[in-house]
Amino acid sequence: MTWDYSDMGKWSWKKHPRGAVIPKAGTAHDYKTGGWRSQRPILDKEKCINCFFCFIYCPDTAIIVKDEDMKGFDLKHCKGCGICAHECPKDAITMVDEIKAKQQDESASA
Repeated sequence: MTWDYSDMGKWSWKKHPRGAVIPKAGTAHDYKTGGWRSQRPILDKEKCINCFFCFIYCPDTAIIVKDEDMKGFDLKHCKGCGICAHECPKDAITMVDEIKAKQQDESASA
């Protein structure tokens, strides 16, 4: 089956197929899924040893690594599953309530 998904952003709910179908290989990164997250990972850089267990286990490739250093999280794709926090051997990642984290972001930027 060939899909024309070029105008998918304009589709009504009726046009979307049932199930979470990604119509073409290699397009998963185009779909921002972090918007429905209820928990957000927070990194404590002082505890982090850059073992990259979080990177290995993250099902959403939402761990940002640059120059062999764990930099943080791609919150546009992180779904808040907490696997990174669970697998971290140094407890350098904690999960916090998304609403509280957004409120702290807003007050820090004000």
